[in-house]
Amino acid sequence: MYNPQLDTFLCVAESGSFNKAAEKLYISPPAVIKQINLLEESLNLQLFVRTHRGLHLTKAGQSLYQDVKYIIQYCKDSVTRARNAMQESSSVIRIGTSPMTPAQVLVDLWPKVQEHCPNIKFQLVPFENTPENAREILANLGQNIDVVAGVFDETMLSLRQCDGMELSREAICCAVSIHHKLAQKERLAVQDLYGENLMLMRRDWSHYVDMLRDDIWKNHPQIHIVDFDFYDVSAFNQCENRGCVLMAVENWRYVHPLLKILPVDWGYTIPFGLLHSSHPSATVKQFLRAVEKTVKG
Repeated sequence: MYNPQLDTFLCVAESGSFNKAAEKLYISPPAVIKQINLLEESLNLQLFVRTHRGLHLTKAGQSLYQDVKYIIQYCKDSVTRARNAMQESSSVIRIGTSPMTPAQVLVDLWPKVQEHCPNIKFQLVPFENTPENAREILANLGQNIDVVAGVFDETMLSLRQCDGMELSREAICCAVSIHHKLAQKERLAVQDLYGENLMLMRRDWSHYVDMLRDDIWKNHPQIHIVDFDFYDVSAFNQCENRGCVLMAVENWRYVHPLLKILPVDWGYTIPFGLLHSSHPSATVKQFLRAVEKTVKG
């Protein structure tokens, strides 16, 4: 599906040397070098600067490195789509799962859901949290992935060109390092955040978060807001490494083992539910009706 030399390129870029990459790939260093040379030749690009101190990505190499994980994953997803198309039964719900969109809520609901639609089976489709995947997967729900469980609002649904079914309202909480002084508490008052750096998603990501942001700016200027652009593991790493406080929800409690998620006495919530195509298939519609009955029942 894709040039397998891209896997070698990715390994070399992350290892910083041909020898280390060879050890990870279980091939000889000359074989690694040959693959990189062939890749550069086929692309007509110089991807690495070779010096006696090691390897460094060129600007072209840096650009390719930013995209290559997505390219590889997209090709793997294409194979998954082809395999799914070969299935005799069309009654399979493909549930996307990632650290930010855990499928546990659907796993917990599944026995009850099957009482309403016993013919439907489910398949977990893991994916990596990247901005590219967020755009591609949510804009193309129904192709490789049918539903994703996560937080959302109308702004996000419009931006991502999909639809959503609300299952619950999740309290907006805060995540802190287990070594942070606030980790000793089981619940936070807003005043506990005075003097802290609070990481919030940039404005216009969610109007629920923007309401919280405006409240803090107006009534609690002692809290320093730090904007960031995307929820992924690196955001959780930043929270842990820099001693920040990160806006989070309870469903993310397993994303990072060194973070503790604490409820806050500020009364703000955000919708949590299932993201799906604006034009779902008959099977997905049946599944969504079953989930709705299960939640209400």
